[in-house]
Amino acid sequence: MMGKISHALALFMIVSILVPVIAFGATLGIKSYTYDKTTGNVTATVYSDVYDNVSGAVYLNVYTPDLHLLKKAYMTDYTNTETVNGVTYYNFTFNTGITAKVYDAVYLSGQYSSTVSSRVYATDANPDVPGCTSYCGGGGYGGGGSWIPPVAGTTISVPMTGEVNEDTLKNALASNVNVELTLSGDIALLPASALVDAVGKAGSTITVRSDNGTYMLPLTILDLNTLAQSLGIPLKDLKIKVSITKLTGDSAAAVTSAATSIGAKVITDAVDFNVIALGPGDKTTSIDFGKTYVSRSINITNTVDTKSVTGVLYNETTKKLSFVPAIFEVKDGKTVATLKRNGNSIYTVVEMNKNFTDTAFHWSRDDVSLLANKLVIDGMTDTTFAPDLSITRAEFAALAVRSLGLILNITTTATFSDVEASDWYATTVATAAKAGIIEGYEDGSFKPNAQITREELAAMIVRTMNYAGLKSNLSDSQQHALLSKFSDSNNIVWAQKEIATAIDAGIINGLTDTTIGSSNQATRAEAATMLKRFLSKAGFIN
Repeated sequence: MMGKISHALALFMIVSILVPVIAFGATLGIKSYTYDKTTGNVTATVYSDVYDNVSGAVYLNVYTPDLHLLKKAYMTDYTNTETVNGVTYYNFTFNTGITAKVYDAVYLSGQYSSTVSSRVYATDANPDVPGCTSYCGGGGYGGGGSWIPPVAGTTISVPMTGEVNEDTLKNALASNVNVELTLSGDIALLPASALVDAVGKAGSTITVRSDNGTYMLPLTILDLNTLAQSLGIPLKDLKIKVSITKLTGDSAAAVTSAATSIGAKVITDAVDFNVIALGPGDKTTSIDFGKTYVSRSINITNTVDTKSVTGVLYNETTKKLSFVPAIFEVKDGKTVATLKRNGNSIYTVVEMNKNFTDTAFHWSRDDVSLLANKLVIDGMTDTTFAPDLSITRAEFAALAVRSLGLILNITTTATFSDVEASDWYATTVATAAKAGIIEGYEDGSFKPNAQITREELAAMIVRTMNYAGLKSNLSDSQQHALLSKFSDSNNIVWAQKEIATAIDAGIINGLTDTTIGSSNQATRAEAATMLKRFLSKAGFIN
């Protein structure tokens, strides 16, 4: 089961004392690892061939199957040493955990500062799997001395022209899960023929890094043959163009103006992240990311309050900003914003300080203010939120679409008999329906203006979770156990599975310890709080 979930990344502060750690330039790797889906337990040993007395820490990074960081565990001293072919390796053995029963597999990598090892693929209760790029068994450096630690990663320098040598890239991808391209300019031109083998390898990623930002491109999103066919060219003539371009002049001013109009402040450069397929004669075609949320990062000069900043997309057509899932963390003394979305666009980070007078003493105050600053929710007026008012089906569909960072599809035709093209929610409902977030009634209607019940809200938010990759495989017995805690669970009409899933994920709580209130109309405060829990669960906010 593929899934996407996250714990909030902790900011580890290490007392400034001299402790032995890995130095820059070390060969890092993973060995002797296991993953138990049932318990969520992860064990792994990070090894290095370099050891020095420098302040710092060694990390074990745990990633979801689609390469979103779940957890960073760290150690400041090695467990033991071993020697292979005359080289001493220092082992750091970790025993950590993630949320149980969510992923059939995870990726693991070692890290010290900016040095990150290749990822290894750990399936549930079976570390010896095809595609493992490191030592996958337990108990030391076996094989009679024949095992050689892999190269931790490869960095390729890209000239101003953007041209990347086909053989260099192909060879790098053959022995590394992640290859980093360092740009001298704004673009990289990747020969498709160098990517053919890598696109079929789980976890293969090209990280494109420049002064403007960083793009982490999972190669599995590239259907090279289809792209070549759409351009009418042979695959050997196809290139994938990755560009990371900082906006300047009027373009940058337009982004600043859009932020000012909503009371926000732009706190870093606006950057256009773009990936397209390119053929001879500058023929191009777009690349469909599907439901894959691709990460790109932008550096921020100052420290930030994660509750008042958000990643945003700038829509050049509407001249407006909208929420983009984003995580903020400090790396090498700099604040880095990692924005996640399944498409190309212009991105930046803005800061807001939005509060409502009628939530000052309300139980939902913190969640409401947080999501207002993230541009996920709006007030009824500029100063009021009306937390205890009910919310309609169309209104919550709009919130779900925003929380996923989806762009409204104005060309999508609504499929419901009671949704007219002139309705304010027409494109929102159509976008939500296409994403699988909403369903209509048997008579073909959607009832957009009906007040949404807690049962319907749970169903919509679980479908939103599914779109983001947070899938559940609750058994019938687990579902029964979760619902049996509530004396009124027999009042649930049809969404027993969805409500149980939302309870299990921590998205929805009972109205009391013994009642779930499935038929009650949901309030605006409840909707905001459930969305906030979803966004945290999905790793879409800190």
